[in-house]
Amino acid sequence: MRENMEKHLNERKAINKSKGKAGRCPYAKKCGGCALTGMPYPEQLKKKQHMMEELLGSFAKVEPIIGMKEPEHYRNKVHHVFDRDRRGNIIAGSYEAGSHKVVDIDECLIEDVKSQQIIKTIKELAKSFKIRIYDEDSGFGLLRHVMVRRGFKSGEIMVVLVLSSPILPGKNNFVKALKKAHPEITTIVINVNDADTSMVLGEKETVIYGPGFIKDELCGCRFRISPKSFYQVNPVQMERLYKKAIEFAQLTGSETVIDAYCGIGTIGLSAASHAGEVIGIELNSDAVKDARLNARENGIKNARFFVGDAGDFMNDNADELHPDVIFMDPPRSGSTEKFMSAAVKMKPERIVYISCGPDTLKRDLKYFKKHGYKAERIQPFDMFPFTAEHVENVVLLTGAN
Repeated sequence: MRENMEKHLNERKAINKSKGKAGRCPYAKKCGGCALTGMPYPEQLKKKQHMMEELLGSFAKVEPIIGMKEPEHYRNKVHHVFDRDRRGNIIAGSYEAGSHKVVDIDECLIEDVKSQQIIKTIKELAKSFKIRIYDEDSGFGLLRHVMVRRGFKSGEIMVVLVLSSPILPGKNNFVKALKKAHPEITTIVINVNDADTSMVLGEKETVIYGPGFIKDELCGCRFRISPKSFYQVNPVQMERLYKKAIEFAQLTGSETVIDAYCGIGTIGLSAASHAGEVIGIELNSDAVKDARLNARENGIKNARFFVGDAGDFMNDNADELHPDVIFMDPPRSGSTEKFMSAAVKMKPERIVYISCGPDTLKRDLKYFKKHGYKAERIQPFDMFPFTAEHVENVVLLTGAN
């Protein structure tokens, strides 16, 4: 595990050294994904710290933002859309800001280096295997997207080929050629997306090499990651963030803990050894399946996971459940009044709110304040260096019981 993480860090350092100046991106003006390229990293942190103080400072003191020692190539999930340029050449990259025009990208400042190399190879193989590239306008073609997920600690790599049809011509030879170029790949999955949609992944999947998932380590636990599983794209900062969240929870080993919006169980299972019981709720059934498998594989017997809307679950069980701590990690749109109303009704001693949307966090903190919960600590994390406003916060809320 340690060797794989050190290998990943060395790759990042090597490519940064070869570029000469860190933080420079040749695609910055076209892609638009990283608004702070060219700005020294300490200045980025100052900017984001000021933003969080302006936005959240009225609730509690905003502690100094926790940044990264190596802020480049941190994304462990890389997704590229495939297209053809005006000359008919196969290209792969990101959509230009505000459009569906694809920017051909070979080297990205924030994406994992090995994942980029794999996608570049797939682009070359698509040409040699004469694989038809999907055309959004006409709806014809086969290869739509490629997604690569890499376990930075485990070293395991998943490749997901998003196709408009389940049939990949020359499948066996394609897999053989891709594995020859990148023997580190541990699994390859075909995902079928035949709908006229902006969604990347479809519902149907076929494993054509390996187990169909990868594993990685976080906070001492191993986690199974499937193509559709939510797993933070910055695992280095994620581990720091979860350790902070568990610190805020002040667990002594006897508490009943609710892990809302639990995903594959990362925060709940990381906290399980410090708690009496963990109850996880997640709407994505695939993620819950992974969470249950992760609990079993880590020998964790005090955690249960349920499929359902977090707000509905909390509302339906508000009279029966009496948690000591609630972890909540909602999507960028924030929580719902139904969820927060039920959470307040349960009267936990502490609520640990993990937020990826500072604006919706501010909105939700107002609700909790109005209903008797006070923000004691606010700890921002720079989860996405070089991006403008993407800051995650861990907030400790306490209420009078």
